[in-house]
Amino acid sequence: MGVLRKKIAVLPGDGIGPEVCDEAIKVLEAVADRFGHQFEFETHLMGACAIDATGEPLPDKTLQGCFAADAILLGAIGDPKYDNNPAAKVRPEQGLLKLRKSLGLFANIRPVTAYDVLLEHSPLKNERVAGADMLIYRELTGGIYFGDKGRTEDGEGAYDHCTYDRSEIVRITHLAFQAATTRRNKLTLVDKANVLETSRLWREVVKEIAPEYPGVELDFLFVDNAAMQIILNPKQFDVILTENMFGDILSDEASVIAGSLGLLPSASVGNSVALFEPIHGSFPQGAGKKIANPIATILSAAMMLEHFGLQEEADLVKKAVHNALDKKVLTPELNAASPYTTEQVGNFIAYFVMHGIEVMPDKNNIEVGLSTII
Repeated sequence: MGVLRKKIAVLPGDGIGPEVCDEAIKVLEAVADRFGHQFEFETHLMGACAIDATGEPLPDKTLQGCFAADAILLGAIGDPKYDNNPAAKVRPEQGLLKLRKSLGLFANIRPVTAYDVLLEHSPLKNERVAGADMLIYRELTGGIYFGDKGRTEDGEGAYDHCTYDRSEIVRITHLAFQAATTRRNKLTLVDKANVLETSRLWREVVKEIAPEYPGVELDFLFVDNAAMQIILNPKQFDVILTENMFGDILSDEASVIAGSLGLLPSASVGNSVALFEPIHGSFPQGAGKKIANPIATILSAAMMLEHFGLQEEADLVKKAVHNALDKKVLTPELNAASPYTTEQVGNFIAYFVMHGIEVMPDKNNIEVGLSTII
């Protein structure tokens, strides 16, 4: 593929979000320099920082900037003053939900990979997680998070309605089947069809679509059993398809397989612009301390490159990440004995992307960002 020109909206967000976004941008700039692409980055407010500045978690200017972009890079949102105040009327998470709905980002895609060099960091036994490699497709704009909700007139009760229509299920089901055909040709639908009518509709629709993908093995798990199986035998899964709330819970559960939330990227796609973000939170306790792991955000940038059709570039970023893992150029959560800073990890990965060579790290040179880091 030839030279590309892409406009990327950057929403650094709160806590460690700006720090990890900086490193992902650094890696994307290295890709652009090496391959001759042009990436234009435009930063916008979203989350608690946006509430503080404008009173809104997703200002109109930010939303318009996202509509005008080819892709969106999101850091993280959330702040203790809202997390610990259930009575807050305006919350950072409202901005994220509005962004997903406004942009039509109906499918969240989360790869979960067990890296051999990091198996010791998983709370699960090595023999259970070694070789695990799954892709979770979570429906993102329907279900209980977007249904009618409220309190009863006497204030003693509350309700959250879960609703889905056929079209919402059809569009993500095709994406999940298509992904399975590029992997190990297995798709697992996770639902609660023994209890919930929405789940029965999901199962009905998925069964109707399955014959269009004869090479893909389809099976079904109730969500409670799926939660157990992810722990007991994660290697059995290839592509998991599920609704919004189940996907929210299961994808976070599956993150323990990799041993760190700081390693897991995600993409949220729709019919036009797509959003890429790490699955970890804003980790406000770590903000400004240079300890945030930027790898999940860097891998999210790799998913963005794949979305642009730049597979060679994406594969190079992934190879650079593997090199950092192998050389243990990692932040304290994964290398407590000899940790590197957020910026050092980003520099090391960007250097590999730019030059394509494996080097032994030198902390002093990485710290000051020298062109030679060996």
